[in-house]
Amino acid sequence: MPMRAYDDIRYDVDGHTATITLNRPQALNALSPHMVTELRAAYDEAENDDAVWILVVTGTGRAFCTGADVGEIPEDGRVIYERPYLSTYDQWEAPQEGTPPFRRMAKPVLTAVNGLCCGAGLDWLTTGDIAIASDRATFFDPHVSIGLVAGREMVRLARVLPRNIALRMALVGKHERMDAQRAYDLGLISEVVEHDRLLERAHEIAAIVNSNAPLAVRGTRLAIHKTLDLPLHEGEILAETFRERVVRTDDAQEGPRAFMEKRAPNWQCR
Repeated sequence: MPMRAYDDIRYDVDGHTATITLNRPQALNALSPHMVTELRAAYDEAENDDAVWILVVTGTGRAFCTGADVGEIPEDGRVIYERPYLSTYDQWEAPQEGTPPFRRMAKPVLTAVNGLCCGAGLDWLTTGDIAIASDRATFFDPHVSIGLVAGREMVRLARVLPRNIALRMALVGKHERMDAQRAYDLGLISEVVEHDRLLERAHEIAAIVNSNAPLAVRGTRLAIHKTLDLPLHEGEILAETFRERVVRTDDAQEGPRAFMEKRAPNWQCR
């Protein structure tokens, strides 16, 4: 099946890995309504492609993503969409902008932050599954510095970072940036990579994830995401339902068989 052509992003598939590249370097990869529409289409394309097991998201130029394109925000401050206002379900939800549809997708997302990451760009760190960054990456939230409330981005970030660190980032705004090492020390990202090796390393990690049973990976991801807001015991019970579903698959039989036969497993994703 031929891949769709995009204007403001690139979409490439290599083996079982789909790479989505934000490609508006002249605008520091700020999110325009058209770019948001393309990202949503690319997420759906990857999720619906049985050959794709993991998504990598990165950017071109000196920025990963600098949030919404301020030049395209109306004077009344409303979030804008390509479709008519309030005509779609997404417009009744909290604005998601570039965020992967993490609540309804099964496949994991690996974020590779290549440079500036702020505003809505932070959403990839808090809703994705694995986040790594170039040693040139910096993180901040500029909302209050341009007269806007730091909304869902900082609500999410306050569940990843220590509360006082998230508040400092939110209230200081554009006047202070967090470097990659500090982000790593605080757990916002899981690895700092030499800049020129960032995408290579992202694909290395993706290949390692893809060496595992893909349905088990998805079930594990869902077990974590779907239970974060539940009491521990209810979370354990729900997680067990995902385990019980996967144990009925061919791959769940192949894994122990390959182990006993001392060979690499041949995953069929079924």
